Amino acid sequence: MFSRRSVALAILTSLLLTGCSVISETLSDSAITNVLSGREGINGPVLVVKIDDTTQAHPQVGLEDADIVYIEQVEGGLTRLAAVFSSVIPQRIGPVRSARISDVEILSQFGRVAFAYSGAQSKLLAVIAEANLQDLGAQRQSPTIFTTDPNRTPPYAMVLRADLLMQRITEKNYAIDSAKSIGFEFGELQEGGESTTKAVMHWPAATYSATWSDEESRWMLSHNNSVNYAESGVVLGPTTLIIQMVSITPSEYKDKVGGVTPFSQTVGTGKAYVLRNGERFVTTWNRASADSGTSFTFADGTEMKMDPGQIWIALTDREPDFTSPPAPKTK
Repeated sequence: MFSRRSVALAILTSLLLTGCSVISETLSDSAITNVLSGREGINGPVLVVKIDDTTQAHPQVGLEDADIVYIEQVEGGLTRLAAVFSSVIPQRIGPVRSARISDVEILSQFGRVAFAYSGAQSKLLAVIAEANLQDLGAQRQSPTIFTTDPNRTPPYAMVLRADLLMQRITEKNYAIDSAKSIGFEFGELQEGGESTTKAVMHWPAATYSATWSDEESRWMLSHNNSVNYAESGVVLGPTTLIIQMVSITPSEYKDKVGGVTPFSQTVGTGKAYVLRNGERFVTTWNRASADSGTSFTFADGTEMKMDPGQIWIALTDREPDFTSPPAPKTK
């Protein structure tokens, strides 16, 4: 027979185990999600890195961990990326390249971010210095932070040791804002989308294509007709792909060989295609000011819900091409 003491211990143990189970379920249900991507992860300080996007720069390093990736047009009709990290910051990111005037307007909606880039022309450096950015260009940092990858050929060889840069930010007590909402809402798939298997995005000297994968539940990217592998071997691709139609006009800036730098206007309003879950939606993007976030709404004013996960935003002034699945055969 059990003693009263052993029965009491058994009851107490049962209550403790039940309590731990409830606490565990509560913690699981309230897992932290990043406000930029909606995926599970912290809302840490925001690091933005400019990434080369020429064919020679591929495969790129660390992009699979970005919360948001912007595709921007640069000189010669090529593209360059601005990768936004907050929930996870990988050890290495690259290849790092120079800043452009479009970056200042794009990034102002995130607050004061850590901005890492390889350099910029002197006139633009002055603008960056006056902007609400923590200027962490390579010209200001140690070569142990902005490293040279011996397996890559310059100018496609600069790779950021992001872990060391973030350590320096802490040591110097730089004021960097943590992630905050820039207008994205996340939620279940809404009605009204059109089934889409592929989207092709165009710039004068570059193309991206995104093919929907049911198996991976994301858009698998190709760059200039080649599968867009990261250095890790992962095929890059977002859960939500936004094709934001913007005005792209010549700016007052030029590159070192005289090419005029284009400016992508991201304050204002315009059309945007939002692709998620194998469907595309036609929305209107709106950003009232440089410090405001960007909303994506339907004609009735309802907010478009993004699918939690990495988001890529293609800034272009050329209409994309879409492929829809074949219609079912009728008997």
